[in-house]
Amino acid sequence: MRHSLLPTVLRYIDQVARSGSVQGAARELHVAASAVNRQVLQLEEELGVALFERLPRGMRLTSAGDAVVALARRWRHDERRLVADIRQMQGVFQGRVRIVAMDSHSTSVLPALVERLGAEHPRISLDIDIRSTDEAVAALLAGQADVVAGFNLSPRRELLALWQATLPLGCVVAPGHALAGLPSVSLQEVGAHPIVLQSKALLIRRYLEAHYHWLFADSRTRVETNSLQLVKMLARQGRHVALTSELDAAPELIAGTLCFVPVRDQGAEPQTVAVAIDAGKPPGPIVKTVATVLAECIAACLEEVRRVAAASGLSRPLS
Repeated sequence: MRHSLLPTVLRYIDQVARSGSVQGAARELHVAASAVNRQVLQLEEELGVALFERLPRGMRLTSAGDAVVALARRWRHDERRLVADIRQMQGVFQGRVRIVAMDSHSTSVLPALVERLGAEHPRISLDIDIRSTDEAVAALLAGQADVVAGFNLSPRRELLALWQATLPLGCVVAPGHALAGLPSVSLQEVGAHPIVLQSKALLIRRYLEAHYHWLFADSRTRVETNSLQLVKMLARQGRHVALTSELDAAPELIAGTLCFVPVRDQGAEPQTVAVAIDAGKPPGPIVKTVATVLAECIAACLEEVRRVAAASGLSRPLS
């Protein structure tokens, strides 16, 4: 929009926070520094609290300033959504949607999403951020994202899952590994081999440590890393077992460079993958469209993984 609905004072304060100084904000806004400074000072006087700490090398938000900037950014997001909705009413299907997804989606689902939206809805732009599940939910509820694709989203009334699927707990191994081709394995069998583990920030890792802590007793037989790509690389080399999901290793499972073996232990809870939005903010048509296509891309990826496994006669999920 040429003219913003966001009040001038909020635009100026948001830009000072981004630039770190009044002078920097003035340059970005193409206005006089005195005008920016006056707006900041007037709002501080009205609220009776400092919004910035004045430092020798710039300005830093106070907690009150954080709250004002959060309001400004929510307002800006609502403005963009309003513009997108109006354009939709006018028959122009365009806008920007912010997605937060998991690391594994970056090589399996997200390329398909971008390609399909580019073909079917070329006027829709995407902001895609890769975070952990906890970080993704926090971003959604803070108004920093429109749609989340995440593993093991905890049920809460603030979240509305538009789509969800179950993922069996399992491991991935190289085709030549001793566990490859088995219909299922026990965690006792998995523990007999060197294990490569993902970050403790992931819910699946925390679940395993809480319920099967003995798997982690021998530090000589495990590798820990926050890199999913390294996890899969070590598994492909043939020595390590990785406890993960089909989606985490979807490209490799489809290519046949890794095999998925479900865990059969009684009480081993399956994982879930879901596409969710903030339950308190009804999505506009563009967000709905992106969320629907995202869910369809995840479902198609899972279907392809399982089709390839069935066709090859290798391990497949327990029914």
